[in-house]
Amino acid sequence: MNAAPLTRRILIALIAGLAVGFLIKSASPSQPWLEATLTRGLFELIARWFIAALMMLIVPVVLITLVNGIARMSEPTRLGRIALQTLGLYLATTALAITFALTAAGVVDPGEGRSFDLPAYTPPQPPSVKEVLAGLIPRNPVQAMAEGNMLQIIVFSVFLGLALALARDRAKGLAAWIEELEAVVLKLVELVVFLAPIGVFALMARLGAELGLAAIRPLAAYFFTVLGVLLLHLFLVYPLLLALLARLDPRPFLRKMRTPQLFAFSTASSAATIPVNLKTVEEALGVERRIAGFTVPLGATINMDGTAIMQGVAVVFIGQLYGLEFGLAQFLTVILMATLASIGTAGVPGVGLIMLAMVLAQLGLPAEAIGLIIGIDRLLDMVRTAVNITGDAMVSVVVGRWNGALDESRYEQHTGSESRGSPGDGERDRAEG
Repeated sequence: MNAAPLTRRILIALIAGLAVGFLIKSASPSQPWLEATLTRGLFELIARWFIAALMMLIVPVVLITLVNGIARMSEPTRLGRIALQTLGLYLATTALAITFALTAAGVVDPGEGRSFDLPAYTPPQPPSVKEVLAGLIPRNPVQAMAEGNMLQIIVFSVFLGLALALARDRAKGLAAWIEELEAVVLKLVELVVFLAPIGVFALMARLGAELGLAAIRPLAAYFFTVLGVLLLHLFLVYPLLLALLARLDPRPFLRKMRTPQLFAFSTASSAATIPVNLKTVEEALGVERRIAGFTVPLGATINMDGTAIMQGVAVVFIGQLYGLEFGLAQFLTVILMATLASIGTAGVPGVGLIMLAMVLAQLGLPAEAIGLIIGIDRLLDMVRTAVNITGDAMVSVVVGRWNGALDESRYEQHTGSESRGSPGDGERDRAEG
């Protein structure tokens, strides 16, 4: 039986899950057992299994692909240039995103003439720059993997890959074993991805049953300003950067990114989307593994264009509530703070709100105002996660192109735009893609 391409199945599951969730929410006042049995019971259990399965893949995928990619570099010294290019592009796109957001918010004025009762909110304490830098190198790599500390895992993987590359002649057996292990890990990704529509359905059904659209109304100006800028960044800025920096047609890129975007939207987690995004960047977009294995995990950790957009609009929104007039100095402060904070708070839970609290403090605004937007942040978080992972893929393609590590024929090929739907079904799905 010919199964529909993975993207189509996930999209159907997403829409069906939301519809079922809305039906449960409307029926729950008269049928409370529906919420208890399905929303907080079956759907929550399946959703937890799905997220846990994705998180289970992160450490082995990042560690093995990055080590293997660096070990296969003919010139290990090129890693420094690739790292600088990647980091520079991530910082540049983040600065561009928040500039775009500040400009749009200044035009819309989402907080002008509005007043709200501020709910109580205590932002988490962000780490200092010294703490972040001191914690880059893991004292115990096994502990870093157990805790899912992505920056430390990436640093350890880079060192291990370089050592393997330098000991090439004496470590042929180990290098071959890692290549075989990588094939097994990627097959494991296919197994989990094959079951993705079930997990997406459960996630969306639970969200639909809990969603309160009425919460958007008083904050509609803020909500739709953030959403509009996110979509413009996704469908205008990234394609333009691809065309200008890599001289590539952006249409294949946007078409092939649908599957990881749906994953990111459903899970609202860049980390959980790493295996799917990495698979898409390598197999569908044609970026060599030695590049993608470095750029995608690093981007999921420090590249936060969508989060920067939320911060830019939120700062203007909150500033207008308190009558703050934004001048050039304030705008430059927000751009600089948000760009640097995207690295300084990498890997910290609740990173978006931590970064926003830091920016507000720099401008003399109360962090308690964040409590205003928390109620609708879940919906925006889903969209900005999709933006974040798309930025990771775009930078991967550009860096791959600059370093002769992009298969342009595969990038431009219409078929193969979908991730494989089931183990062993690669040829069938490529024909349908």
